[in-house]
Amino acid sequence: QQAIVESWNGQTGWRWMFGAELVPAVIFLVLMFFVPESPRWLVKAGKTERARAMLQRIGSAEYAGQTLKEIEHTLQKDNHKVAWSTLLQPQIKPIVIIGMVLAVFQQWCGINVIFNYAQEIFASAGFDINGTLKSIVATGIINLVFTLAALPLVDKIGRRKLMLFGASGLTVIYVLIAGAYGLGILGWPVLVLVLAAIAIYALTLAPVTWVLLSEIFPNRVRGLAMSLGTLALWIACFLLTYTFPLLNASLGASGSFLLYGVICAMGFIYVLRNVPETKGVTLEALEERLAAQHTKVGASSNEAPANELSADATKRTSTDVRRSTGRFAIESGFVTTSTGNIT
Repeated sequence: QQAIVESWNGQTGWRWMFGAELVPAVIFLVLMFFVPESPRWLVKAGKTERARAMLQRIGSAEYAGQTLKEIEHTLQKDNHKVAWSTLLQPQIKPIVIIGMVLAVFQQWCGINVIFNYAQEIFASAGFDINGTLKSIVATGIINLVFTLAALPLVDKIGRRKLMLFGASGLTVIYVLIAGAYGLGILGWPVLVLVLAAIAIYALTLAPVTWVLLSEIFPNRVRGLAMSLGTLALWIACFLLTYTFPLLNASLGASGSFLLYGVICAMGFIYVLRNVPETKGVTLEALEERLAAQHTKVGASSNEAPANELSADATKRTSTDVRRSTGRFAIESGFVTTSTGNIT
């Protein structure tokens, strides 16, 4: 305690740390004024031409026309107030469960423990106060860099593949961290493994979870389902943050990270078995396919599996438009951050 009080970081550095947060906050505020409205909201509000112009910014005129027809079709079909009980309907409930599990998994993968308890983790790895603060700065830089790197990969590689890579990668790294703590291999090896875990998380689970949540829910319940998924995420975040000191006290750092590794392995299996690939599929086409899949209605014997694109969707996507991650930010109206927050 006295060492912290007498250090520059204890007297002055922390003020600069808090002040530095103003820079991204102000930039974010300014850029929010340039975020366009969702084409689906514009159509619902009767501003069809603005929606068409928005869609033409990310695709061809043919793509914009086709997408507008699909949006209008779903809005005409589901243009009424939706009750919470709708989420329990047989064709919707399984999708809502998938979304909630993904939201919870994004938190219970354990990465936010590193952000919230970085001081304890790095101190237990043998770093002094100055080394700990420098390590925390390094985690933030890695988080930012790999979040930006994730933007082109979401559509290039696919959501499902990135989720599987993230879950498997974190599983391996957590096992290595647990082994390092267990064998007394501390210091720089632990720091490198922690930074690798943050990089994988920022590249995969952090942004991709929100992209999936904005895509898998049917249009008519997307608002309710997203709010439920967000609620599940923050409850999971609270439980994660609250339980880590208890786990760390009873299991130690080695046992705690090993437990998070087990959770990530379970998450890998769940994503592999239940989460569809949404890359290259319009929200309306995905809604119809998931509804048919879970109700067994309208599904033909040669229907594509959940993780594959339909031939029609693939053809239309490859010929009409090269999608970008920004398209889904535009269409769904959600802006996400790498730590799992949604604004």
